[in-house]
Amino acid sequence: MKKILLAYDGGEPARHALDTAAELALTFGASVSVVSVVPTHIGRAAGPDPWDDAPVHAQELAEAGRLLREKGLEADLMEPTGDPAKTIEHIAQEGGFDTIVIGSRGLSAVGRVLQGSVSEHVATHTTATVVITH
Repeated sequence: MKKILLAYDGGEPARHALDTAAELALTFGASVSVVSVVPTHIGRAAGPDPWDDAPVHAQELAEAGRLLREKGLEADLMEPTGDPAKTIEHIAQEGGFDTIVIGSRGLSAVGRVLQGSVSEHVATHTTATVVITH
C-alpha cells in the first residue's frame, strides 16, 4: 500500500473513510490524495448542479486537508467535475493508486437503483483495493 485515494464529500461516512485512510497511511507510510467530485449530470448544461456546486466541494476539500494535517499527514487535494463514480475510477487508474477509501451512504436497494451507488461502482470497476466504510 503506497498510494491512497480518499473520496470525500464531507458526510459522516466520508469522515469515517478519512479516519480509515489516515490510519492506513500512517501504518504503511503511504501517501494520501483526496478527491471531491463536483457532479454533472447528462441532460443538464455542462457544469455543476446549482445545489451541489464547486464552493461546497472546495470547503469539503479544505476540511479534509485540515483533518489530515491534524493527524500528521499532508494530502494532495483534487476537485474535478463529472460523474463521481466514473471520475474516481479514472483518477485511481491514471494516478496509479493502489488503494481507494470511500464511504457508503447505506442506500437501500431502491436507492441504489434510482441514484446509483458510487462506492459499489468504484468497487466493481477498479483494480485497486477498495475499502468501503459506513
